[in-house]
Amino acid sequence: MSLLKEASRLDVAVYTAIAETPTPRLDRAMRALSQAADYSRLSLAAAAAMALAGGRDGRRAAAHGLVAVGTTAAIVNAAVKPLLRRRRPDRLGAAVPAARHVSMPDSASFPSGHAAAGFAFAAGASPSLPVATGPLTALASLVSYSRVHTGVHYPADVVAGALCGLTLAAGTNAVLQRCRSGRRPSWL
Repeated sequence: MSLLKEASRLDVAVYTAIAETPTPRLDRAMRALSQAADYSRLSLAAAAAMALAGGRDGRRAAAHGLVAVGTTAAIVNAAVKPLLRRRRPDRLGAAVPAARHVSMPDSASFPSGHAAAGFAFAAGASPSLPVATGPLTALASLVSYSRVHTGVHYPADVVAGALCGLTLAAGTNAVLQRCRSGRRPSWL
């Protein structure tokens, strides 16, 4: 139990250090990025770009990424968040500058749905379009950080969200691959 308490204290300390570090030039960009990622809009835009410009592989990557996002969003938001119910950070108590603020979500904090969706899209799309792996992973990482920078998540929330997204994308990719090869998964 003391290891869990130490990890929690570290999580809060990192959150507080980010909140207390003046970054006026970064604040506007992180706020805009965080808002742009609402409702998986960045994943939808990336999927559209890949489908239009990436040929057959781009269309497959877009479809696989969106299946991964949909699966991940459903599981994280409907099952995991309500089960774990971690409270959102006290943004005012931590003195997160107002210039960083985005709307504070009503849902539980753990895990981050934005991080889960971003990493799910990246991991879902990348096998079909490997050239997109770096940019999509970088975008998911920046969106994840933006959620801490704007004060709506603790660092552990975004790490857990990223792990959820990667894991669920691997599962959806395995199912899609089996379906594509004509073999139905045993549970279907």
